[in-house]
Amino acid sequence: MSRYSDSRVVSGFLDYLKVEKGLRPLTIAAYTTDAGQFADFLESKESTLAKAKRDDVRDFIQQLFSNGVDGRSVGRKLSVLRHLYRYLLLDKVDASDPTLNIDSPKQWKVLPKALARGEMEIMLGVPSEAAKGREAQAIAMRDRAMLEVFYAGALRVSEMTGIKLEDLKLDAGYILVRGKGDKERIVPLGKSAQHVLAAYTTESRTVLAGSRNLPLLFLGRRARKLTRQRVWQIVRQASTKIGRNASPHMLRHSCATHMVENGADLRTVQTILGHADISTTQVYTHLALDRLKTVYQNHHPRAKLRRKESPTTRAKAV
Repeated sequence: MSRYSDSRVVSGFLDYLKVEKGLRPLTIAAYTTDAGQFADFLESKESTLAKAKRDDVRDFIQQLFSNGVDGRSVGRKLSVLRHLYRYLLLDKVDASDPTLNIDSPKQWKVLPKALARGEMEIMLGVPSEAAKGREAQAIAMRDRAMLEVFYAGALRVSEMTGIKLEDLKLDAGYILVRGKGDKERIVPLGKSAQHVLAAYTTESRTVLAGSRNLPLLFLGRRARKLTRQRVWQIVRQASTKIGRNASPHMLRHSCATHMVENGADLRTVQTILGHADISTTQVYTHLALDRLKTVYQNHHPRAKLRRKESPTTRAKAV
């Protein structure tokens, strides 16, 4: 079914609501907008309203939550889709209802927003324009180091601003982080983060510290402690390169998301994130399940339907 056919489906649904349901014009307009939004979502997945599956509806709801749509609005959109597919069944346009057995939005757990790996690579890349002036170059190096640590160790903002120079163990490849409740945890650092941190501590930090002997690892202008607001500005400014409005917490979730996608177990991710209870980390289990299904489909000999053998093929085999 083409996109034009989807438009005809939505148009027919509008007539159904107007004539048979007798709904008011404003309600019909809202229903039409919601149905069209789902059709546009399906188009991005190269699917159509008549071909939609239950997973498509779930993905649509998850995207709404991820974009900050509140539960009440999501519930209304799901209700619209239920009405749409009842109409399609009655009109014999579709033989199945993908909204069946979809949980109420109240039962959904909102998944954290994360950046794609390609987006992270761009954010962590070398700035296209070199900073001018010694202090400006030191600040640029500090910002790069902070972004690397955010992504490498899934740190919170308060943890980042509280890191002391003595907490950094570059030779051992980790950093000591003090999280909620003043609990300490060891966070590994990848080679990329180690390299940038080494350059920052040996070249740039001394410029920012001046003659003062300060304990904090990351310093602001005139050797001041960085505020939470300033850290948010640093991340937001860096994300303009990818056309996003990222936050420090998005980098934290990106670290966890990409680790799970690459096969990390939840206990390891829990330790790195500093979650007291693994149930908090289990929000990432959907990623592990998606990866599990992908690996299964690619490698299990009976995962895909085989083409039926023709009599000629069977005769040759005999």
